[in-house]
Amino acid sequence: MRFQVIPAVIAGLFIVATAPAQQPGEISYHDESVMPGGVEGERIRSLIETFNSGDPDEVRRFIEEECTGRFAEMPMEAHLGAFGNTFRMWGGVDFHSVRTYVPERSGETVVILKDRNFGAWRAFTLEFDDTPERRVTGIGINNARTPSNVEESALTQAEAIDMGVGIIRRVCGNGAFSGTALVARGDEVLLAQACGEASKRFHVPNNIDTKFNLGSMNKMFTSTAIAQLVEKGVVSYDDPISKYVDESWLPRENTDKGTIHHLLSHTSGIGDYFTDEFWDSSRLKWREIDSFKELAQGQELEFEPGERFRYSNLGMLLAGVVIEGATGEGYFDYIRANIYEPAGMNDSGSFEIDEPVPNLAIGYLPDPESEYGWRNNNLLHVAKGGPAGGGYSTVGDLYRYARALVKGELVGAELLEVMWTSKSDAGYGYGFGIEQGPKGLVVGHSGGFPGINGDLAIYVDADYTVAVLANQSGAANPLSNSLQQLIQRVQ
Repeated sequence: MRFQVIPAVIAGLFIVATAPAQQPGEISYHDESVMPGGVEGERIRSLIETFNSGDPDEVRRFIEEECTGRFAEMPMEAHLGAFGNTFRMWGGVDFHSVRTYVPERSGETVVILKDRNFGAWRAFTLEFDDTPERRVTGIGINNARTPSNVEESALTQAEAIDMGVGIIRRVCGNGAFSGTALVARGDEVLLAQACGEASKRFHVPNNIDTKFNLGSMNKMFTSTAIAQLVEKGVVSYDDPISKYVDESWLPRENTDKGTIHHLLSHTSGIGDYFTDEFWDSSRLKWREIDSFKELAQGQELEFEPGERFRYSNLGMLLAGVVIEGATGEGYFDYIRANIYEPAGMNDSGSFEIDEPVPNLAIGYLPDPESEYGWRNNNLLHVAKGGPAGGGYSTVGDLYRYARALVKGELVGAELLEVMWTSKSDAGYGYGFGIEQGPKGLVVGHSGGFPGINGDLAIYVDADYTVAVLANQSGAANPLSNSLQQLIQRVQ
């Protein structure tokens, strides 16, 4: 799913993310496969050469000699990590074009590239200073739409799947992916692949039923549970947050203003629980929903509810508190009984990290300072996931969830339409990213955290499902994107 919230490698400057949802007719673009002349062209060539070198010394030289401003002032270790991790995933890039948009995006130069691992379209978005040297003041790294001057050939479904298997073999073989991938159409699974290791310490391989951490993908389950309660008349999307969330969480003057609608659409103005206190505390503290209260207390609204979109993990956590307040049941029990069991998701749950759960993958992030090249994320992640993320599932269970949704087995058609209608210009509904693309409506969510990455894309109109889970930082989204690009070419 192209709506993805992945932490910035260097906040606001060097960002690895995906292209925002683009609605047909909203934005047009034109690609010209000619490298710009002058100093800007030299900077672009140098950036591509530096990226493709995979050499930390070259990255250091580029930052020190060709960059300026806040971008150059960020810690060199962060730059080295950003370049190195992205190079490891993409295996290098080749220039294709410079893209211009209508309406024009002033102050940006968008360079379109094709990566060598996934064969996917990428973009470097550069900002330059106003001096004759045109030094770089910012770099964004994104997925990109197919260039306007490329006409990709149509594929049969079998050809697309064969090409997908080839991509998986390549990225598994060179270590760019560790996890599982599934592609299905309707009730038929077309592709199911697993590779890499669930435990590098004991060299235990991943298999197709391995459980992976979902990151933010749990938000879909929370939203579906709220939709069920709306359908039963137990709650209303217009109910104030204060009806279910007391002042031990947030002041009533704030929760009176926002509604459940605002929580689920990330327009509540409520901030996040990834605060300094969270990062400075033992992850074992954050095991039950109520344990997050101390991270919420004292927070003020960042803007008036409904004013704009801002992704909020705390807001979605409070949606879980709404479920508990409305039903009198614990969140985890309610999700088990009303989402997992009806959908046949027998391998899903908010498992506790210090319990010996069978066939559960450990998350890994690259660490060039380690003699092993990797470090696990056990000391980074919460002890138990919750309404905003951190649970576990398999690609098979995610597929079963998708089928149950599309068939109306969890929520009726009317409430599905409500969930799957964008509530802001961010292309986000209630707990789901929303996109209208070449194959019609696509909904889903991704999840990212150090050492984990996942993505679910449900092609509502074309009846495809793509589920990819990885126990490596940032490894699932590029593969999911590549598989979806192949699906979009199927005639």
